[in-house]
Amino acid sequence: QVQLVESGGGLVQAGGSLRLSCAASGRTFSTYAMGWFRQAPGKEREVVAKISRSGGSIYYADSVKGRFTISRDNAKNTVYLQMNSLKPEDTAVYYCAASGTLASYEYWGQGTQVTVSS
Repeated sequence: QVQLVESGGGLVQAGGSLRLSCAASGRTFSTYAMGWFRQAPGKEREVVAKISRSGGSIYYADSVKGRFTISRDNAKNTVYLQMNSLKPEDTAVYYCAASGTLASYEYWGQGTQVTVSS
């Protein structure tokens, strides 16, 4: 089992930056693909970015492409989401998740709030 703890959320002005971190427990972090998701009030949860076990394969949602960067450090059991040029529409609770099966994300963090003011 994997436990995930996000950090780094907060309030930022439009155009600003934040870096989210997700620390994972356990010694098998490198066997999990990781993803960042977000859910805004009244909206469904959506994928933001995904990264493969080795970090060699990355996916971004069109809405964040060119502004967000996902990365991972398997030695530190941590996945990151660098968010630049933030927009008010990026306001949401951000979750990290781990996928051991590649078919679904079995483990989720508790979420961290990101609020972008205009």
